[in-house]
Amino acid sequence: MNTLKVGDKVPSFKVNDQDGNAISLSDYFGKKLVVFFYPKASTPGCTAEACDLRDHYKELQSAGFSLLGVSADSEKRQKNFKEKYEFPFPLLADQEKEVINAFGVWGEKKFMGKIYDGIHRKTFIVNGDGVVERVIDKVKTKVHASQILE
Repeated sequence: MNTLKVGDKVPSFKVNDQDGNAISLSDYFGKKLVVFFYPKASTPGCTAEACDLRDHYKELQSAGFSLLGVSADSEKRQKNFKEKYEFPFPLLADQEKEVINAFGVWGEKKFMGKIYDGIHRKTFIVNGDGVVERVIDKVKTKVHASQILE
């Protein structure tokens, strides 16, 4: 797993969101972008994290941030997740792991003694030039917005 670090340029990507709209990195040039990766839509930790970001969305916007959630779920799953919790930001359905691999968040995980490959819950703050400014490795799902805003 070769995770992007501070100072790395984000490789360009183009992946569909929950509604089938193609979203690419270039859509966010000139803006501060928060890209948060989560293992699976509608699971407890991922729901807590995305709901916290939703609840503090105005503060994040005031600080100049655009948000993009990414997992390997299908468009349909992402759409259900977004509609159920009324998220004001797009969720990428990265089934081919294009963005996931570009950021290097796919890799070995351990859970209850089992080892498997999956998405690591990480958040990247990318500047308007497409360069990583910050990486949040230890995401606190219930207070994630405050981690971004600190």
